[in-house]
Amino acid sequence: MMNQICMLTFVTAVVTWAISPLNSSARAQDKVETLTNSIGMKLALIPTGTFTMGSPRGEAERERQETPHEVVISKPFYMGVYEVTQSEFATIMEGIELHRRAAFPGDRNPAENVEWKNARYFSERLSERAEEKHAGRRYRLPTEAEWEYAGRAGTETAFHFGDSLSSEQANFNGNFPAGTAGKGPYLRKTAAVGSYPANAFGLHDMHGNLAEWCIDFYDPDYYENSPDQDPLGPPLGVMKTDFDNFDKNFFMVIRGGSWLDQARACRSAYRYRAMPNTQYQLIGFRVVCEAAETQKGNSKL
Repeated sequence: MMNQICMLTFVTAVVTWAISPLNSSARAQDKVETLTNSIGMKLALIPTGTFTMGSPRGEAERERQETPHEVVISKPFYMGVYEVTQSEFATIMEGIELHRRAAFPGDRNPAENVEWKNARYFSERLSERAEEKHAGRRYRLPTEAEWEYAGRAGTETAFHFGDSLSSEQANFNGNFPAGTAGKGPYLRKTAAVGSYPANAFGLHDMHGNLAEWCIDFYDPDYYENSPDQDPLGPPLGVMKTDFDNFDKNFFMVIRGGSWLDQARACRSAYRYRAMPNTQYQLIGFRVVCEAAETQKGNSKL
């Protein structure tokens, strides 16, 4: 995969955040540093830290491949506060014939029916804008480890809200909540980004609304055996889609759950896969921009 590096100049020193589930969401969000780029996209600075990736064996509805293991995120990065919106997608992809039609139109609704390859292309085109090049910013999709770390925001529970999830807190099928939460609304569609509370890192919709593309190939075994610092995902795909019309492309990782899913599929540790050249009403994406200290390495990205 192409090396996509963001050389972001920022004056304030990036200080390692001591990740602790005891930090209250409100207190943590007070410390969130953000930037707004040339198309009005807001990104939050995600600090370095160590976390347990995966789910504990006592977590309800967990799956075998969610083996808990300690992971170090040694480089800070910026991540989209929201899933990429339809308005942002249209701005960057203007003039490109994509044969795409939004299932749930709305400028502030997240962009869905976007193939993995076009989510990457969006990141490349955004990076090539004159204003972004002048600022030294380059964008990409998050790794699976970055996604889970950012989604957890210092928590060790099934969701960043705790071990329960209500559809008053996130957009999913409210007939199937988690933990002690009662049944709630089921919208049967996406909601405008920012409609539900953010986590302690200032990120919205890390549970539900749309599942999100990661840059990683899907490998059920790599998760358990990956490096313990800044894992980049397997270098090659291992699980083919077996669809001849798509040249048997390899599956890619998706995270976060969608408006259609039960709460169990919105858990922080939940992993699933999708075909990269297929449009899904259930999948969108958000972008990452690396901070200045992360210039070196990451040759896979």
